[in-house]
Amino acid sequence: MTLSAEQFNKLATKEDLKNFATKDELKILKNELLDVMDAIIKKLDNMEYSYISNQVAHDRFETRITKLEARKLC
Repeated sequence: MTLSAEQFNKLATKEDLKNFATKDELKILKNELLDVMDAIIKKLDNMEYSYISNQVAHDRFETRITKLEARKLC
């Protein structure tokens, strides 16, 4: 199989390959990305727990208010 001049000019050279990341660089990048993702997930978990605790407190206050209003109406 022969290559046309256009196909030959598209082949990668040693200089082109120098710009690619090494395995070690990719491992470091992967670890950094996972650390950032862990931090984001932790923040989301904290937000969810806060939301749930606020909702429970709201429900508890709503129950108390409803009982107080029922007493005043009688």
